[in-house]
Amino acid sequence: MKIKVIIILLENTVRSKVNRLISLLIVKSYFETLRQYMSHRTKNGEHKLMTKQKIVLITGASSGIGYQAAEKLSAYGFKVYGAARRIEKMSPLSSLGIIPLKMDLTDEHSIKSAVAHVISQEGQIDILINNAGYGSYGAIENVPIEEAKKQFETNLFGLATLVQLVLPHMRHQKYGRIVNISSMAGRMTTYMGAWYHATKYALEGFSDALRMEVKPFGIDVILIEPGGIKTDWGTIAAENLRKTSVDTPYAEHALAASKRMHQLYTSSRLTDPDIVASTIVRSVTTKRPKPRYLVGYGAKILVSLHAILPTRMFDKLIQKVV
Repeated sequence: MKIKVIIILLENTVRSKVNRLISLLIVKSYFETLRQYMSHRTKNGEHKLMTKQKIVLITGASSGIGYQAAEKLSAYGFKVYGAARRIEKMSPLSSLGIIPLKMDLTDEHSIKSAVAHVISQEGQIDILINNAGYGSYGAIENVPIEEAKKQFETNLFGLATLVQLVLPHMRHQKYGRIVNISSMAGRMTTYMGAWYHATKYALEGFSDALRMEVKPFGIDVILIEPGGIKTDWGTIAAENLRKTSVDTPYAEHALAASKRMHQLYTSSRLTDPDIVASTIVRSVTTKRPKPRYLVGYGAKILVSLHAILPTRMFDKLIQKVV
């Protein structure tokens, strides 16, 4: 009972601070938008978004956050190349002027071919948005190491290959933005998600180091850290957890966690991908982007509680939530 009271009090305190912070950010965003509008006005009273159309390459554009971000970026005035394994799912984007690219982040040749194509057509890549990724849950003892390696290939090493290929072009033009879609999972840990969290913690460290390395060349590195989002990510993770746990010593607790995850990710409580997509657009259009954007259901509260609560207390809390 005491733990519940403490958690409720902490949650109320964090929520109050978050609400005040959100209010300040809304005011700041308004004045930043106004400033951008005024700075881009022409002599006849009109305004334009960019003096030169910038080229965006975004991965994971076939669904969810990536799909909606591609739509918004195109509407803003960017020329967008959307990359994904399931290229047929991007056909509706073509009517918006978005160019679909087939890319598999576990295949180095596929990555190199996609980047080479964009450079051959445009001569530049101004903004790289690393959105593709997936989560495969299960007890460490149960998840095959090959599956763990596959998660790292997709969530980190494929991303890193893209960064290495794009950086020379950004350095040459003395401008660039690299947006890595991480997760609140890179700042706190949930039950039975060891390998997924390992990839996101690694991505956070990778991005922090990269940001310092490329800053002298006029390149910004930005982390977007979504919380619970209305995509098929959670239901896939829950199903993987169920599959890896049946007839194992972890079955009882793992299957219960899988059921809770499935209920959460099919509920109405989660944040719409549109909110994260809008955050991505803001991060690449604002003059001085933040290094991190924590956004979405549960993100600010859980990350704050992870920082505030004793480790064992947070462990007990998270095992009941996820």
